[in-house]
Amino acid sequence: MPESIEQAFVQQFDTQIRIESGQSESRLMRAVTDRGTITGESFTANMLDDDGSLLDENSTRHGDTVWSDVTHLTPLATMLDYYKALPVDRADEPKLLANPSGSYMDLLIRNRNRRCDKIIYNASRGTQVLKDGSTEALPSTQKIAHGSAGMTKAKLIECKKIFRSNEVDEHEGEELFITYDSKTLEDILNDTTLTSADFLAVKMLQNGDVSGKWLGFTWIPYESIYNDGTTYYNVAWAKSGIQFGSGFVEGNVQRRGDKKDTMQVSMAASYGALRTEAKRVVEIAFQ
Repeated sequence: MPESIEQAFVQQFDTQIRIESGQSESRLMRAVTDRGTITGESFTANMLDDDGSLLDENSTRHGDTVWSDVTHLTPLATMLDYYKALPVDRADEPKLLANPSGSYMDLLIRNRNRRCDKIIYNASRGTQVLKDGSTEALPSTQKIAHGSAGMTKAKLIECKKIFRSNEVDEHEGEELFITYDSKTLEDILNDTTLTSADFLAVKMLQNGDVSGKWLGFTWIPYESIYNDGTTYYNVAWAKSGIQFGSGFVEGNVQRRGDKKDTMQVSMAASYGALRTEAKRVVEIAFQ
């Protein structure tokens, strides 16, 4: 019996390398203070404490000068190096319809952008080193406990209250930002106290999104917030509260003579970030 013509059908192979879904751009770098290019192994931020005191009354004519103490705080960010390389075997290249080097570099750029966001996120809530060698953790006054509850309206109000009591809000020219992930989005869309107003109903229920600015914060989607298995930790911060610096960034495509002329696509970079002041950051825990 003759073979069916179906045996002669051809397959159309893809001529592109397509990257699977994932965060492609840095979400947090635009929301922090960029210190630019850093020369050296670290950088600092020189902070002068304002305790909220008033100008002293001068009640004694021709009296002695009375000095007041001023507290200086200098957080330090250590620049850390990062590197990743992706190989394309020389023998594999003629067998491919698609040139992978461009897509590989795009993938490395995604890796870099996500690393930058992780550095910024960790700096916002982590324990950091000061120039004198001591350490500073984010104090409990800047943390909102999970209270065995999700992301609620009460927690957002408390967060806004903390920034106002610290004089860190729009009245002092500050830009406030807050992270949210899919769990946060679910909690907010299910909270009728947050979605009952007409404006919010249109923005969040019809669009199914909370990104943009509301409640005084610019909301930034970020799926890599830390969770310990039961508790998640969003962060809110003022743009002046986090500083980010770049040492160098270098992408390279080259043939490795020591590896049988394998094509190597690589990226190297050096980054660091610090929290300028605890009062400019709030951590919000939720379950």
